[in-house]
Amino acid sequence: MPFLASLFFGFFPMFVFAAFVYWLDRYEKEPKILFGAAFVWGAVIAAGGAFILNTALGMGIYIFTGSENAAEMGTTSIIAPIVEEFLKGLAVAIVFFLFYKEFDSILDGIIYGAVVALGFAATENTLYIYRNGYLEDGWGGLFFLVFIRVIIVGWQHPFYTAFTGIGFAIARTHRNILIKLLAPLMGFGIAITTHAFHNTFGGIIGGLGGLAAGTFIDWVGWASMLVFIIWMMARERSIVKANLQSEVISGVISQTQYQKALSPWTISTAALNGKNSAHFYQLCGELSHKKEQYKTQGDEGGTLAIIERLRAELAALAPHVS
Repeated sequence: MPFLASLFFGFFPMFVFAAFVYWLDRYEKEPKILFGAAFVWGAVIAAGGAFILNTALGMGIYIFTGSENAAEMGTTSIIAPIVEEFLKGLAVAIVFFLFYKEFDSILDGIIYGAVVALGFAATENTLYIYRNGYLEDGWGGLFFLVFIRVIIVGWQHPFYTAFTGIGFAIARTHRNILIKLLAPLMGFGIAITTHAFHNTFGGIIGGLGGLAAGTFIDWVGWASMLVFIIWMMARERSIVKANLQSEVISGVISQTQYQKALSPWTISTAALNGKNSAHFYQLCGELSHKKEQYKTQGDEGGTLAIIERLRAELAALAPHVS
């Protein structure tokens, strides 16, 4: 029973967080299968691999130094940030290289980075809640760790890995070869740095003061990321607004449909009006982003053909969607 409770509190809140992250993608939803696969990668491959590598490398430090403190500090402040961000970032890189055309915006990078990190956090939280919570202090310890891992530091891993996603997204949206090469490395570097800072800062101060100061800095960072995400959502709306206007003029969609496509709520409510409506407004977002890519990066191996296909699908569905 205690392990099942740990499993529930480890995974269920992260499912809720992941649903919120998915909801943030207002205008051009990512494929659910990729979204789910990224979560599973984080929960199984990244978390499992990190546990093995962190343990092995930490033991290596202990064997080399003979110091438990050095092993613990080295693992927490150096090894874990590098190993964990690499394994989480690897999922983002796989999506980037194998499903290149699904990377349409900065927000997409944040979403893929965040969801793989939430999968990682689900497994890690389960371990901490059971091992460091229940096994050490019983049910009281279990619920205390739930509070710490879910409420206090619940968004830490998505925050770190979002920077890796941003780096890949910047590479996706620029033609300059130097930016394409450097942006993912810089994003990955920021992910490691923020992760290492979090792991180290509270321990340096120590006690409740360290926890309070670290929590304050964490939440400031998360709030800043949320503001950035809202800005990116507004930018995505401007992309839809700019690129769908010509579809109204050419008669592919109506003015009413155009106005609905601009609403951040339509993508959620359209499903209530039937499958055609939901698919139609998803296509509106996809067409807008592909037209934007064509303007900034050229045909890029078939972008124009995708635009024509999406336009034809919209024209076929438009008479059946209000």
